[in-house]
Parts: sequence; structure tokens; C-alpha cells
Amino acid sequence: MKIGRTESGFTLLEGMIATVILSVGVIAMGAMQGIAITRNVDSTELTLATNLASEMLERIQFNRRNVTAYANMDINTANPPPNPCVFPANQTMAQGDCVQWQAMMTNQGASGISQASVLTGVRGVVTVTPVVTIPPLNQSRVNVVITWTGRNMGTTAAAPRRVMLDTTIAPE
Repeated sequence: MKIGRTESGFTLLEGMIATVILSVGVIAMGAMQGIAITRNVDSTELTLATNLASEMLERIQFNRRNVTAYANMDINTANPPPNPCVFPANQTMAQGDCVQWQAMMTNQGASGISQASVLTGVRGVVTVTPVVTIPPLNQSRVNVVITWTGRNMGTTAAAPRRVMLDTTIAPE
């Protein structure tokens, strides 16, 4: 007489296959976490650079009657000139804007997140060019460019990064 056996439970082979599948899933989750952290750092850099550029555009729009005073403004924290914020005596607002913008780039500003602790080698350049219209409307095209040395997708190798904001400003 044959005794009937019912099989129950896992065999050794089934257990090993389940362990391999689980370990591959855990490794994939760890890799995705690393990528997410890298992208978060990159987006923080981009946000800070965009905020620096829009800050200067807002300052220029507030002082729109003297928009040409901001032409060729160049703040370079990696290789700073002796005094980049020298303006004529009648352009005190533009000079103050330049000094405050430079302070924000060099981590001397008092605003929220410190830019210099995240952005390295920051350079801000403002160019102002007249817009030719018929009839003449005295409009100016303002271009603000922020460049910095950013992390290259989370690696230690530096990568040049850039944000450019461009607008047209007309006096009141």
C-alpha cells in the first residue's frame, strides 16, 4: 500500500529564487534614492541661480527710468574685480542694487538660504541694449545671466551651469 503525501511549504530552490528577486528590488530602490538626492541638489542650485537673476530683474524694473545705469554690470565671485559696483554719483539706487546683489552672491546677504554655500564660482552679468522701434519708445532689452560651477549629476566633477533671464523694460 502506498502512503499518500501532500506536499506543503517551499522548496529550497523556490526560497532562493524569492531571495534573489527581493534583493534585486532592494538594490534598485537604493539606486533610485541616490538619483533622487542628486536631482534634488541640482534643482536647489538651479532655483538659487534663478532667484538671483530674477532679484536683479525686479530691481531694474523698479528703477526703470535709469535702466541704462545697469548696463555691463559684472559680479564675479570666482575672480572678483576690486570694486565692481562703481556708478556715477546720481545713480545711487543702481549702485545700491549692485552692492546688495554682490552681497547675496558672496554669502554676505541676510536673506534665507545662503547662496554661496550651495553655488560656487557664481558670476552675474547684466547687459542692457536699446530696442529699436518705430516710433521710438525708449525700451531696453535687459539680459541677466548667472553662471556657476555646479555638481555634475552628483559626481565630484565640476560642471559649468547657466541661467539666463531676458526681458524688455520701458520707462514709465
